[in-house]
Amino acid sequence: MRQARILAALYFILTISPAISDMTDSIEMMWGNTQVLYDSAGHQTMSLTLDRWTTSAFRSKSQYLFGRFDIDIKLVPKESAGTVTTVYMVTEGPWQYHDEIDLEFLGNTTGEPYTLHTNIYAKGKGGREKQYRLWFDPAEDFNTYSIIWNPHMILILVNGKPIRRMKNQMRADTPFPLYQPMRMYASIWNAEDWATQGGRIKTDWSQAPFTAFFRNYTANACVPYNKAWICGQGSGDSSWFNQELDEEGQQKMKDVDDKNKIYDYCTDSRRFPDGYPPECASQ
Repeated sequence: MRQARILAALYFILTISPAISDMTDSIEMMWGNTQVLYDSAGHQTMSLTLDRWTTSAFRSKSQYLFGRFDIDIKLVPKESAGTVTTVYMVTEGPWQYHDEIDLEFLGNTTGEPYTLHTNIYAKGKGGREKQYRLWFDPAEDFNTYSIIWNPHMILILVNGKPIRRMKNQMRADTPFPLYQPMRMYASIWNAEDWATQGGRIKTDWSQAPFTAFFRNYTANACVPYNKAWICGQGSGDSSWFNQELDEEGQQKMKDVDDKNKIYDYCTDSRRFPDGYPPECASQ
């Protein structure tokens, strides 16, 4: 009943939140070598740089409760082993109950592909890792990475193609991010102990600095307004709020599973010898 009341209140005001323009209108720099760049048309790009002494990060100024989030990223080119470039959403309450949606791009040696590592936490529980080898070079140009988070599901898309879904199965006692607002973060950091080939390949600091670029961040989402939440930010298109994955989208996701997925916790029998987590039966 509580869930139904919250969702009804949100849906009632779905189309009246304000729009976002430049990235710095909605993004704030946090630490490290984070810069705002401009192209010839005056459009903003943000860069995050990693060197031996410092990481870099930025975050959204607002917290959100449901939404569609899109950002274009151009990853570190060539030698990127040991580095991790991340875009993630996370709550700011007690850590033992936190929710989180992770996209982590694990670097590699020159000529070897990146790995997109995804994970979803709900009520402090993660361990839902899935990994992909993308069907393009994500360091060659900008590509669009998206998260749709609504009361029915979390959906991760790459260039508009769905690659991962987690359904809301709270009725089956599976935790799902539903009540806690999240903030979007991006960062670049050194994870040479595990990021590349299980930590076998270390960061080559002679290739530093390592820089990734971000642009066109949009959050068509529910934002706080007094003591309520105003939904439908950006274009005013609120279709994401009730969006579910249709048959065509499910087929596209299956194609990615078949061709590009390299790890799935839901098929790791060594990790779960007594049976897979309950949400694995319906993704």
